[in-house]
Amino acid sequence: MAEVLYIHGMGGGSDSRIPSILDGALSPYDVKVHVRTYDFDPEKAALQIQDWADEIQPDLVIGESLGALHALRIKGVPHLFVSPALNAPLYFEPMAWLTLIPGMTGLFDRIYKPREGDRQPLHFTFRTLRKYRRHRREALSFSTSKGGTDMFLAFFGAHDHYRKSGVVSLRTWKKYFGNTFIMYEGTHFMEEEFIYSILVPEILKVLKIK
Repeated sequence: MAEVLYIHGMGGGSDSRIPSILDGALSPYDVKVHVRTYDFDPEKAALQIQDWADEIQPDLVIGESLGALHALRIKGVPHLFVSPALNAPLYFEPMAWLTLIPGMTGLFDRIYKPREGDRQPLHFTFRTLRKYRRHRREALSFSTSKGGTDMFLAFFGAHDHYRKSGVVSLRTWKKYFGNTFIMYEGTHFMEEEFIYSILVPEILKVLKIK
C-alpha cells in the first residue's frame, strides 16, 4: 500500500473535493490518500501535520493552495502541488492590521466562511495572521533554491484568478523551484477532468506504479 498525505487549502478539510476524487481513482492501484482537517493557526497546524506525517509515513505529499506551504515543511519525500499559493501570507500581513479595527475580524470570518462539513474553521485575528509571514519563510527555506533536494512539481491553472493578484505566482515558483511546473487549461480549483488526465498519472509516475 502506497500512502499519500494530501494537505488541503484554506477552508478545506477532510471532505475536500480533490483528495476525495483522488482516493477513489487511486484505490485500484493500492494507493491510500489521507486528508485531515488542520488548524488555521500555522504554528498549531505545523505540529498537527508533522504528527500525521510521522504516523502515516507518506510516500508522497500533495499540497493544495495555501496548504502548499505546510507540504514544503515535510522533508524527505516527493512533493506535488496544486495551485500553490506561496504568496498568500504576504497578503495576510495588511489583513492582520485591519483586524485591529473593531468588527473587522467578524467581517472577515463571515466573508471567508467555509462550506458546511468537516472544514477548517477560519478565524482572522491579528496574532494568527501575523504568524504567516514566518511560516512562509520557514517553508521556503526547504526549497530548491535554498538547497532542498526533495522532488517538487506544481500544477498551475491557466485561468486561475488568484494569479492576477499574485497570491498564486508562477514567477515566485520559478524563483524558488525553477521550471518544475505544468500548466493546465483550468482554474485554481483543479477541475475533475484534469485530476484524472494529469494529476492521477503524475501521482502514479512518482510512486512508480504502472
